[in-house]
Amino acid sequence: MIPLSDRLRPTNLDGFIGQKHLVSEGKLLRTALSKNQIFSMIFWGPPGVGKTTLARVIAHELDAEFLEFSAVTTGIAELKKIFEEKSRKQLQLDQKQVIIFIDEIHRFSKSQQDAFLPFVENGTITLIGATTENPSFEIIGPLLSRSRVLVLEKLSDEDLEEVVSRALKDDKNGLGLLRASLKKDALDFLIEQGSGDARVILNTLELAVNFAEPLKSGKRVIEVNHIQEAFQKKALLYDKHSSEHHDTISAFIKSMRASNIDSALYYLARMVEAGEDPLFIARRMVVFASEDVGLVVPTALVVANEVFRACETIGYPECQINLAHGVAYLASCKKDRSAYNAYFEALEDVKRFGNLPIPMEIRNAPTKLMKDLGYGKGYEMYSDKDLLPEKLKGKKYFKK
Repeated sequence: MIPLSDRLRPTNLDGFIGQKHLVSEGKLLRTALSKNQIFSMIFWGPPGVGKTTLARVIAHELDAEFLEFSAVTTGIAELKKIFEEKSRKQLQLDQKQVIIFIDEIHRFSKSQQDAFLPFVENGTITLIGATTENPSFEIIGPLLSRSRVLVLEKLSDEDLEEVVSRALKDDKNGLGLLRASLKKDALDFLIEQGSGDARVILNTLELAVNFAEPLKSGKRVIEVNHIQEAFQKKALLYDKHSSEHHDTISAFIKSMRASNIDSALYYLARMVEAGEDPLFIARRMVVFASEDVGLVVPTALVVANEVFRACETIGYPECQINLAHGVAYLASCKKDRSAYNAYFEALEDVKRFGNLPIPMEIRNAPTKLMKDLGYGKGYEMYSDKDLLPEKLKGKKYFKK
């Protein structure tokens, strides 16, 4: 059976929910379609926000030939063969515009993406690529320069409520004939757990409606327990090579830096629940202890190292408690980056000036000859003398 999320896909812009910044009156896509001036583009956005649906709508509105592929299951050789065939037919006067939709286009290597260029350039195809990854890193520059990157935003709660309402009312493609309704707390839970992914929400809704026993009246009332049963366990969006991974660890560090214990623990929990390597998290905490806490609380490094050791020794699930302990401690510490800043300022001078001559008085003098040459001469164990190389005399890296 075709999933509810596929059955409910709209075929025109008026039926499309969300992405108002692109499809509302006067906005880019609607204006381009009204003038039949569509262009190659890359849709960038999280799962379930309408990338595939919008590509199909564009093709339908233009009455264009639409070919849909996934970079996961389609080889580049197969695509090139199709492109070449379309190129040969391009001279026919009645040839329709050809829109090629490539889902997960970032899965193609950068050398494979080169194959699209001549066909996009000469107008054989209008390419629509979809990706959840940042195109700046995953799509080659020449292809980006021949396309427009359109950012699709996470659907709002209002958008998702409209999606659910449409599914429950639609007698032809939706669940209308099952006469189902959602209690308010069930709807809130469904949207919250769906994480903005309309596909997940619709397919979960369909399962929940089928789970619910009809009342004597024939109606079905969907409660939270039906949604919970349909969801089972929600998998967090967290690929270790994705933007989500980098955004989460960034939020984690910045929360500790801001001494915001609650948000630091929240982002820790996101990483743990998604299966992040505990040693990766603990390593970042060790770095943080010296980089951000520094001299103001010297024991922070001791605590961070012990957390790392605990994660090495016992692993999940118990070490999540050690991580939480360490995070709460580090976030609550005062912060002092003076040693960190001083070191990297000194490093800049090393890179700039190279090996400047070390003052004679602090050079090592293991032999008589070296002593005769003045190595170590005048050295005082406790002194306020400036011991930097001559060129850097008076330089102050460390600011208390």
